[in-house]
Amino acid sequence: MTFDLVTAAVAFGSIFVIELPDKTFVATLVMSTRWRPLLVWVGVCLAFLLQTLVAVALGGVLTRLPHKPVEVFAALMFLVGGIILLRGARHAKEEEEEAEEEFGEKTGSRVAKGWHVVAASFGILFLAEWGDLSQILTATLVLRYHDPLSVFVGAFLALAAVSGLAALLGRVLLTRIPIVMIRRIGGCVCLLLALVTALEVAGVI
Repeated sequence: MTFDLVTAAVAFGSIFVIELPDKTFVATLVMSTRWRPLLVWVGVCLAFLLQTLVAVALGGVLTRLPHKPVEVFAALMFLVGGIILLRGARHAKEEEEEAEEEFGEKTGSRVAKGWHVVAASFGILFLAEWGDLSQILTATLVLRYHDPLSVFVGAFLALAAVSGLAALLGRVLLTRIPIVMIRRIGGCVCLLLALVTALEVAGVI
């Protein structure tokens, strides 16, 4: 199995802009205000690691299907992801507030230390991320590039980077960068990937 830096970079950039306005960013931020940020980040990264492995494995299984239908399916998934992000952009602020309240209730005022923080962060993020848009698009990237290793590395590093930003600078980022704009950028990235994939299916490029 080979590693392609370009594919990894595409996966990193795509998942980064999709995950940044996601509710899991808010979840990491909330947990980091209650518990030690480094331990929260470790637990979150472990959850992302498992979720990314599942997504890549699913994408790898689907690549064994006939090539043309798989490419069409990948284009449709990118298109759907782009539409979801763009349509949901106008409600991004309300969803952010709802997510902050939801995860605030989950963490509560309980005191946790050491591996208890890691375990709690893992559990909360694992459940929140299951079936998430970034997980679906990670599997779709495997379909698009037929390169599970490179997609895995790029996607996981993107998720780890986003959660690291949430743990350290989450509140600052949310006040400096409008979440609406981030979602729109993510939506445009998905639509671009859908277009490129569709052109390849049509034999144009």
